[in-house]
Amino acid sequence: MTSARHLPSARRTRRGAVLGALVTLTALVLSACGSGSGAGTAAAGGGGGGKSATLKWASSFFPTHWDPVVSGSGAQFRILALPYASLTRTDAKGNAVPDLAESWAYNATGDEITFHLRPKLTFSDGTPVNAAAVKDAIDRAKSQKNSALFGDLTSIKSVTTGGDLDVVVHLTQVDHQIPLLLGERVLQIASPKAAADPAKLDQNPVGAGPFVVTQLIPGTKVLLKKNPNYWDAKNIHIDNVELVSAPDKATVVSGLQTGVYNFADLAPSQAKAAKAAGLDVFVQPGFNASNISLNINKAPFDNPKVVDAVRYATNRQEFVDKLTFGYGKPTNQPFPPGYIAYDEKSANLYPYDPAKAKQLLEQAGIKPGQIKLDLVISKEDPAAEIVQSQLAAIGITVTIKINKNWATPFFAKDLTFSLYGTTGRDSAVQTLTAHFGPDGPLNLSSPYEPEGFEAAIAKVRQTPLDAPDYPQILQAATRVGLQSRALVFTYSSPNLFAKNKAISALPANPAHIDWTGVTIGD
Repeated sequence: MTSARHLPSARRTRRGAVLGALVTLTALVLSACGSGSGAGTAAAGGGGGGKSATLKWASSFFPTHWDPVVSGSGAQFRILALPYASLTRTDAKGNAVPDLAESWAYNATGDEITFHLRPKLTFSDGTPVNAAAVKDAIDRAKSQKNSALFGDLTSIKSVTTGGDLDVVVHLTQVDHQIPLLLGERVLQIASPKAAADPAKLDQNPVGAGPFVVTQLIPGTKVLLKKNPNYWDAKNIHIDNVELVSAPDKATVVSGLQTGVYNFADLAPSQAKAAKAAGLDVFVQPGFNASNISLNINKAPFDNPKVVDAVRYATNRQEFVDKLTFGYGKPTNQPFPPGYIAYDEKSANLYPYDPAKAKQLLEQAGIKPGQIKLDLVISKEDPAAEIVQSQLAAIGITVTIKINKNWATPFFAKDLTFSLYGTTGRDSAVQTLTAHFGPDGPLNLSSPYEPEGFEAAIAKVRQTPLDAPDYPQILQAATRVGLQSRALVFTYSSPNLFAKNKAISALPANPAHIDWTGVTIGD
């Protein structure tokens, strides 16, 4: 085997710019959150003075499913990370770092990777965390009928075990993205004993994460306690977690003020009120990029000039001004500026130019009012009204239609026109293929893909994460993907959370909530 093992921190320093300005901004926010909170002196086992440290979290992403295979890699993975751990996790720079696996190594050809597990770990039901358990988790994610993860695991051909602690992952291709892929979003590992009955696991989670579920009321409330057998238990200073499904967003701030909660997901519209109430607003870097999804296999988007007209008719700043309350940014790609996959060379593709949009429609022989479209979405969304208004300005009539079962025709690629937003993936390649690949779940125009995309992605997979030219190769793949006519990105926004000042600053891991080292004072 080669020495492509998990990189020591000293060798990762040159990748410290992967989040660039994004992390710098968040560090300032976190510094403000942590100062003067009185939380820094909390005892390691609790909130100081012998009192139990309890996190009271109101979440708008309360999981429907607690089987990580079924739950998938959407925003709810942050909550499932309470009872579950993964092979790897992501640090503040977007690097894969050890979790249940303490190290890993590729073979010489890059089509096999061995993960070395930490010894003497157990799931909360006492089952050993061993190579067989990890193999079971991967096999189940690939084969379970209701798995939401199988599409993320196409590079994995099979899994074998090399003794009790070595997990050997055999790949269908050279793919150096696997350490990033098999983190919290895609491989939260359940006890194989509990997972033998997936339906039961779905409402009775059993993992090896920092907390253990003691009570679960589906869709409403979950109680958890600290897991003393978690591999990093010494750095978990929260004793109990009370997780509830968030009420109406307008009542979250009052709930935080009165102490019903001390931590909550926050809508941008509520951030000003939270600050005025003396709460900390935690700005977490994320990959929350919204887009207009087009199906180029259906008229009128089978005409490239119509697609370009929509591109030039899109005023991204209007989305930011009306929807994000100062926290978002215009974007034309799924990655935030400063992130390793963000392509600076593509930053000014298709700038807002309604006059040019009208000219393109005229060149296509289309008269004002001739195109009439149904914009199908799952629920009321002010973004739809902005799209409706902007396209009306160039002579395209849009009727907004709400379909609560929207997901079925969207993922079946039956819709012509819709909206979508993504939370991204820890592996940038997975984010790119999900949006632009021929089988990408977020590509409404499947099996269409931009020319040269598969070759560009293959080159990224073939490049080790620590290679000097990895950033440039990855950004080139982003550039190719952005030629896709299937998506028009509009705006991005960070994840916002409000917390009581007694909770210390949280690590600024992009899109992740990491409770390591966090304390709760009096």
